[in-house]
Amino acid sequence: MLIATKEITIQNETFTLTNQRALFLEKEKALILSDLHVGKTAHFRKNGIALANHIMKSDLERLSALIEYFQPEKCMVVGDLLHAGDNSDVDEFCQWRNQYPDLKFYLIEGNHDRISEHLEKKLCLDFKESLLEIGSFTFIHDFDKERQGFQITGHIHPGIVLNSAVKSIRLPCFALSENQLLLPAFSEFTGLDTKNLPKKSKFFVFTDEGIYEV
Repeated sequence: MLIATKEITIQNETFTLTNQRALFLEKEKALILSDLHVGKTAHFRKNGIALANHIMKSDLERLSALIEYFQPEKCMVVGDLLHAGDNSDVDEFCQWRNQYPDLKFYLIEGNHDRISEHLEKKLCLDFKESLLEIGSFTFIHDFDKERQGFQITGHIHPGIVLNSAVKSIRLPCFALSENQLLLPAFSEFTGLDTKNLPKKSKFFVFTDEGIYEV
């Protein structure tokens, strides 16, 4: 798996975007992602839709590769770590999590994160709140129009459509606007929203080979 990177500067801080649906903030030694949706495949199976569990396995393999590459001190999930509470996929995630006992795991809660006290302990979370402020940045799952300052968010699963003479393709992306950095969904088992994106944004699309500003 190739990890391609692109550095961008936001309010004098350097963020490293990757083509593996996550970014790294060197100052905080933090790997940052959103919308992992652990348990989504198990939820579908429970409701009679046969899906192989290799989907989540692939997501966790990419996350492991990013941890090995950046050697972060913390992993921050900006909402929707889970999809539908506790299930067999969560057990698999916890086994994966136990490989990194020294890695602090932060969750900024999303709309899918219905987490009981028991489940919070099971997940070995070091932090769980509705938002997190670090310097001039607010990490929050969905953009809050009432808040001042710069927000790093998820929730939307952003994507854009690229047109050519032959066909149109939809690709996930990072969206950067004046007061927001919108992260792509980390899980590949998600749809793409190509309409509800921040206005006047720069878009950073990515493929297996690299990251491109469009």
